[in-house]
Amino acid sequence: MTKVAWILVGWLVLAGCATVAVTGRKQLNLVSNEELIPMAAQQYAEVIRKGPLSKDVEKTAMIRRVGTAIQRAVDQYMANAGRTAELAGFNWEFNLIDDPKTVNAWCMPGGKVAFYTAILPICEDETGVAIVMGHEVAHAIANHGRERMSQQMAAQLGLNAVSIFMGQNPTASQELLMQAVGAGTGLGMLKFSRSHESEADHMGIIFMAMAGYDPNQAPGFWERMSKLGGGQQPPEFMSTHPSHETRIKDLQGWIPEAMQYYKK
Repeated sequence: MTKVAWILVGWLVLAGCATVAVTGRKQLNLVSNEELIPMAAQQYAEVIRKGPLSKDVEKTAMIRRVGTAIQRAVDQYMANAGRTAELAGFNWEFNLIDDPKTVNAWCMPGGKVAFYTAILPICEDETGVAIVMGHEVAHAIANHGRERMSQQMAAQLGLNAVSIFMGQNPTASQELLMQAVGAGTGLGMLKFSRSHESEADHMGIIFMAMAGYDPNQAPGFWERMSKLGGGQQPPEFMSTHPSHETRIKDLQGWIPEAMQYYKK
């Protein structure tokens, strides 16, 4: 990049900072949720339209029941922290997509959640679903997708990239959004960093505890996930997560904190 471009990027980094709930980490923020959430809703509607959505009434009801419980926990946490304004524009939705091969789940900016049926056997039960739901919702609350988009834009000449992606080239911005939230199957995901995944684990275990799910079960879920594939290439859902041993150890370390929020 030119010297001017580096100066622009430096200015953007200083001016476009936000703070993550729970962890307090500072992050790059070049795109507002006012811009991002409507785009996410449009993309989510397209995913749901293509589906196919699961016809299993019981499993679909479980996804929505757990999602609503996590949503209420998030609302409560953000209200207690004086950060309710950060949920402006959120219009929560929880759907189960019938896909026996894709071991994945994701949450878009604005609270649009999709689970794939292939992950449910690993979840085993409602608590397992809550572990995944808390983690994916945490990505949205921490604005990890927005941060990944901002990083990509900054790498492509800052202000000019923001203009291109958000205005002059809406198709590119839509694809970038899908990649940035982990829903970009076939697009080449902009994968969350390991720090993002660990942060979502930390936030997620607190959200699930507040929703009434036992945080002591979280390490067990990831132990089951670690056995998936018998040592072969990890599924998409796990592609950039910390090592199994690291994440289980970290979760065990966060359990005492999460238990302070646990409501049976």
